[in-house]
Amino acid sequence: MTAPLIVITGANSGIGKATALALAKKGNRIVMICRSEARGLAAQQDIVEESGNKQVFLELCDLASHASIKACSIVLHQQYKSIDILINNAGGIFGAHQLTEDGLERTFGLNHMGYFLFTHYMLDLVKAGSGKRIISVASIAHKMTSSIPWGDLQLRNIRYRQFQAYALSKLYNIYFTKILAQKMLDEKTGITVNCLHPGSIYTGFGTSGSKAFAKLVQVGGRFLPKPKTGAKTSVYLATAADLSTVTGAYYAHGKRAGISRLAKNKEAAQRIWDKSLELANIESYGVIESV
Repeated sequence: MTAPLIVITGANSGIGKATALALAKKGNRIVMICRSEARGLAAQQDIVEESGNKQVFLELCDLASHASIKACSIVLHQQYKSIDILINNAGGIFGAHQLTEDGLERTFGLNHMGYFLFTHYMLDLVKAGSGKRIISVASIAHKMTSSIPWGDLQLRNIRYRQFQAYALSKLYNIYFTKILAQKMLDEKTGITVNCLHPGSIYTGFGTSGSKAFAKLVQVGGRFLPKPKTGAKTSVYLATAADLSTVTGAYYAHGKRAGISRLAKNKEAAQRIWDKSLELANIESYGVIESV
């Protein structure tokens, strides 16, 4: 019997790498989606050596680029007939307002649209899989925002605050989970869609933020759990038999957890979904040109 195929974005460091290692140790086939070839290859070698599992593969993709995601999709469709579990993990925080090549604020473009687009291009492969789970790493940070800048989602005309941008992106991760979960139920695909807060973990996260933020993370992070702990909820959502029919849920520390009032707003979730379709010029989510 062929081992399950698990695709993990941002798998070369931090929680993503720890998740890939834990799942490789369980005998799964792992596809690491990484932006840097050098860091990706080094992480791949580490995981193979530590897990004893040679079925750990690397594909390159910049999750902040629609063109790169589309190109990666072509490669993955050529390499694999199905994906059993997709884990959207890649993300970041940025110290200054930056735009992606697609003209999106970088936090929005990577943390939200990266999940939205990568899943769009992978959805037919997940439908063909046997595990049929989509897991996205959100954050308790979603509770740190109380309103959505509807007229300026790319934060061009307001004072840029890195944590506000991050909190909004994590709120959108929950919206993405809720809408996609219902869509998969309506279409009777058998795919479950859940998200999680990994906990406050010491990783390389924050180095792309402002110097002050990066220093704060470095100093405070010494007292926080390591990535192995942060990966536990992702691994649980990917492997627990009792979660095979649970969908649209938010977890923290291995348990279902509460979300903010704003995160429960179905109208806002649908508006972000519709706007994301518009920004990506997608007519039908999950339907792509034959590759």
